[in-house]
Amino acid sequence: MLELLLLLLVGLVAGILAGLLGIGGGIIFTPVLFFLFDGAGVENPVLWTVASGLFCTFIAASGSIVRQYLQDNIFWGEGIKLGLMGVIGVYAGKLVITSPYYNRTEFVIFFSIMLLYVAYMMFGRGKDKKDEFDREFEPLKLQQSFITGGCGGFVAALAGVGGGGVMVPIMNLFYKQPFRKAVSVSHLAMILMVTTGWLQLAFEPGAISGLTEFSVGYVDFGAAFPLAIGGLIGGFGGAYLNQKIKRKYLQWGFAVLAVAMAGRLVYSIL
Repeated sequence: MLELLLLLLVGLVAGILAGLLGIGGGIIFTPVLFFLFDGAGVENPVLWTVASGLFCTFIAASGSIVRQYLQDNIFWGEGIKLGLMGVIGVYAGKLVITSPYYNRTEFVIFFSIMLLYVAYMMFGRGKDKKDEFDREFEPLKLQQSFITGGCGGFVAALAGVGGGGVMVPIMNLFYKQPFRKAVSVSHLAMILMVTTGWLQLAFEPGAISGLTEFSVGYVDFGAAFPLAIGGLIGGFGGAYLNQKIKRKYLQWGFAVLAVAMAGRLVYSIL
C-alpha cells in the first residue's frame, strides 16, 4: 500500500511539472521505473522500464490532449500525420532495445545525455523573453513530419518517453512553429507513437516477471498505472497553475533536478 501511495505521489509531481513546463512526464516516470526494476533485480530491467514508461506516457499524453481540446488548441491533421511518421521511428528503436547491443549501461548513458539536453533546453527557456505566440501557424510539410516524428519515435523507444523533448524543439526551432502549437501537435502524435511502442513490447516474447502480477509482456501495469494516474491528475493541476506561477524559476529548478537525476543514473552503473 505504501509503495502504491509513493508511486501516486511521484506521478502527481511529474504531472504537475509536465503541465507547468510543457514537458512529458516520462522524463520523471522513466528514471523512477528504472530504479524500481533495477533495484528489485528484475531480469531485463531496461525493457520493463521502456515498456512501462511508454504506457505511463500514453496516459499522460491523453490527459494533455483533453486539456488542449478544452483550450481550443488542437491540430488534428498535423498531429496524426506526425504520429504516423513517429510509428516508424518507434519500430526502429524497438529493434535496437531488443537487440543484444542495448542493455543497462547503454540505456543509462543515453537517458543521462537526454536529461542533460533537457536541462540545457529548460535553462535556455528560462532566460528567453521572446513571445512566440506572434508566429504564424504554418502547416507542417510531409518531409518535416517524417523527420520530426521519426526522430521523436526513435528516442521514445530507446528511452521510454514520449519524444516531445525532441519533437517540440525541432518544430519550434527548425520549422518555426509556435511553441504552443508544437506542444499540442507533439502530444497528439505521442498517443499514436507510444501506444504502438508499449503494445509491441507487451507482445514481445521472453518476459519472465515484473514487479507485480499485473503484467503483460514487458508492461507492468501494476507499477505503471499508479504513476500514470498521478501524472494525469497532476497534469491538470499543472495546467491550472501555469498562469499563476512565474515559470522562469521553475524551469531553472527543473534543469537542476534533471542534472541531479542524470548523475544518479550514472552512479548506478559505476
